[in-house]
Amino acid sequence: MNHEDTAAAPRSEGAPDDGLSRAQRVYERLKEDIRAGVLRRGERVREETVARALGVSRTPVREALARLQAGGLLEVTANGLVVVTISHAQTLELYAMREVLEGSAARFAAQHAAPSEVSVLMRLGASFADAFGDAIRLADLNRRFHAAILDAAHNRYLVRMLEELSDALALLPGTTFQLPERGPLAVEEHAAIVEAIAARDPDRAEQAARHHIQQAQEARLTLMRF
Repeated sequence: MNHEDTAAAPRSEGAPDDGLSRAQRVYERLKEDIRAGVLRRGERVREETVARALGVSRTPVREALARLQAGGLLEVTANGLVVVTISHAQTLELYAMREVLEGSAARFAAQHAAPSEVSVLMRLGASFADAFGDAIRLADLNRRFHAAILDAAHNRYLVRMLEELSDALALLPGTTFQLPERGPLAVEEHAAIVEAIAARDPDRAEQAARHHIQQAQEARLTLMRF
């Protein structure tokens, strides 16, 4: 793994895991490194280098790498284990599924969200509007917004499907919020989703969520052309 000096600060085997296993912690860190571009598409990932960079033994790294491979984020090539490079066609397929699943999440949220969960969505929407100019923070708040909708949907099977899809999204380089126009548009799209959920209108919530993902896809395709 390149950039091992910046990939992670070493930590001892005895350091606390905050409830996460070492394998889970390594998995989450590598997934985030792929999302952030610290691990680039097509880059080789070596078990021993990851273990040294993260200050853990090779066993949890081996487990994490196997999970990333099973999830389609890593693949075995003639050069070894590398980060998958997602194609244009795969990107379209990914967003097509995201539109369906995110639309369903918003529909269920309109039916099942508790008042406190609607309040969380409103607060995240406000925080998002305050973060213009910071693409990384916007991307993080956007993920949290969608996670909050999923929580409000109260459907464990949808959670599993969207978690798997979220892993695949990590393969897309950068963030659509690098485009200056994307943030203001997303604020309006988020507001439409929250308004429909708060109004207990499943049809409108699903339609608003689908529109949001369609716009995100257009932004992604624009970014890919640069």
